[in-house]
Amino acid sequence: MLYPLLLATLAGITIPIGAMLARFDMVHPSWTTPAARHGFLSFGGGVLIAAVALVLVPQGVEHVSPAVALFAFAAGGAVFYALDAFLARFGNFGQLMAMLLDFVPEAIALGALMALGESGLAIALMITLQNLPEGFNAYHGMDEPTRTRARLLLLVFAGLVVFGPLAAWFGQAVLAENTGLLGIILLFSAGGVTFLTVQDVIPESHLDTRRAPALGAVAGFALGLAGDLYLG
Repeated sequence: MLYPLLLATLAGITIPIGAMLARFDMVHPSWTTPAARHGFLSFGGGVLIAAVALVLVPQGVEHVSPAVALFAFAAGGAVFYALDAFLARFGNFGQLMAMLLDFVPEAIALGALMALGESGLAIALMITLQNLPEGFNAYHGMDEPTRTRARLLLLVFAGLVVFGPLAAWFGQAVLAENTGLLGIILLFSAGGVTFLTVQDVIPESHLDTRRAPALGAVAGFALGLAGDLYLG
């Protein structure tokens, strides 16, 4: 089935689009206000919370026992706590990890669920909408790049698109027949996303003098909820 791979590819294209918007914002900072930038960061945090609450956890717990579910979720948080602490020595990679930890398992779930005969359109649309603010936030989270490094980073972000169809193929070819492992992967990722959202994404959205940008998190979660209610 090529359809899940195509959907995952299209969903991933918004990653480099978000990165290009972030690069434009760095070069032309006057086109937005600090409140707008922080609001977009907060929106991305809300979208990540929606992914955990509406996709990763609900799909994961369907395939494993409660004890395994809790262990996998806790293990994801613990592993990414350690990984985030290690990578902090080299730069701010937390938001990039959160994006990949969201995108890849959801693409895996997309392939697996469609192989089991379920519709993947709602998940594909949610991934597409998530990847735009997440790509923006992940690129913005990097240190201010030189022109050469900026071009290289944009190429890297464009290359991340391939993770979508590869993950969807893995879910379709391997995990559709092993739903227990699928559940563990989704819940492990949910734990990691939850930690990284609180640790690296939400603090970046805070402005000492403005409270309104935090409503971006509410808007991001509301978007995910709307997709689940009307397209799920």
